[in-house]
Amino acid sequence: MHGESMGSFAYGMWTVVIFNIGLFLFFAISFIEPKKKFEWGSMGAFIGFIVALFTEMYGFPLTIYLLSGWMGQSYPVLNPFSHPHGHLWLVFLGLGDSHLAMSILHIVSNLIIFGGLLLLHQGWKLIHEANGQDLVTEGIYSKIRHPQYSGLFLITIGFLIQWPSVSTIVMWPILMFAYYKLAMREERDVERKFGESYQKYKESVPAFIPKFSN
Repeated sequence: MHGESMGSFAYGMWTVVIFNIGLFLFFAISFIEPKKKFEWGSMGAFIGFIVALFTEMYGFPLTIYLLSGWMGQSYPVLNPFSHPHGHLWLVFLGLGDSHLAMSILHIVSNLIIFGGLLLLHQGWKLIHEANGQDLVTEGIYSKIRHPQYSGLFLITIGFLIQWPSVSTIVMWPILMFAYYKLAMREERDVERKFGESYQKYKESVPAFIPKFSN
């Protein structure tokens, strides 16, 4: 009985935690390339989100402890510390034991996450090619003004769908606000550099959510 109980506790995998944190931070920092102090401040919020996410996903399930302790025997599953029952969306929808529901959840969330990574890459590629000398308005920048930050938003939304927790839900609006402020600050700098050209571009292209119709 003791071995079965320990086997069902699918956490404490700190090597997996460190690997996933390192992998996602490597991609994010490579594509965003923070240099100034306020840029690193916003990146710090993203780092905190990623650390909290993977710590609860594979390390220590703080949210599960809090909810099961608060709800007691009324918690929807008998063994909340097995990994399948760590998916709060599925548990509270009564789908914690559904392999199909879990597969669909992972497919949807991973598509959103990979879409965010693609936005990060497309935005970084065009900005890197321009090297700060030209105003970039083609490609993905003809649809949104801040594709890299929109990519970060998609990545975090995908993870909130895949593995919600108290810490990441609390941190998400802070992260969004930090990058919104950073984007507006960068826009003021670009407007001072490119003047009327950027003003016209700004009037016709949305900041974060693309508008595909003319």
